Amino acid sequence: MTSAVRLLRGGCVAGYFQPVQIVSDAEIAVSVASDDAFIDPIPSPTLLGLLIGPVYRLRITNIPGYEDREVYPTIELVDRLYPPAGAEKRFPVPIELTGDDLRLAAQGHFITRIVYLEDPHKALPALSDPAHPSWFDAGPGVHPLVEAQERGRPMAIVRIGGRVPRSEEHTSELQSHHD
Repeated sequence: MTSAVRLLRGGCVAGYFQPVQIVSDAEIAVSVASDDAFIDPIPSPTLLGLLIGPVYRLRITNIPGYEDREVYPTIELVDRLYPPAGAEKRFPVPIELTGDDLRLAAQGHFITRIVYLEDPHKALPALSDPAHPSWFDAGPGVHPLVEAQERGRPMAIVRIGGRVPRSEEHTSELQSHHD
C-alpha cells in the first residue's frame, strides 16, 4: 500500500479528511462502499472527504452506452493539499472519471491514473482547465507513480476496472481453496 509507506515516512497528516471531488464528462452516479454495502448513488460531481491511507472502493453506474453494467474503481490518497484555513472545500483533489475510461473499464480493460500536483518549476507554461485535469500516458514499461513523481507531487492513485464478485463466485472460490 503506497500511502501507508508515505505515512510512515512522514509528510502527511494522519487522520486528516482531504476533500476529493469526483467529476466526469458523463452523467454517472457514484456510490461509496461502507462496511459491506454501497451507499445510495449520488450524481457527479460528488465531493467526498477521504483519509490518506485507506483504499476506497466506488461503484459507478449509469455509464453511457453501458447502462446495464457497473464499474468499481478504487481511490487511494497518498498525500494531501494544504489550502488556507477554512478554504479546504474550495480546493479538493480532482478525480476525473472520463466516459472513455469508464467505457473501457466496462469492456474489461484496467486503467491506472495518478493524480498529481504539478511541480511549478517543471510545469509547461500553458493554461490548464480545472474541470479537466491534464494527464499523460506513461506508456509500456514505465511505472505511472514514478513518472508522476518526476512531474510533481502524487496525490492519489485511481484504479478503474475492478469488479465485485457475485456471492456464488466468492463461495465457490472459497470452497476450491479448502478442498
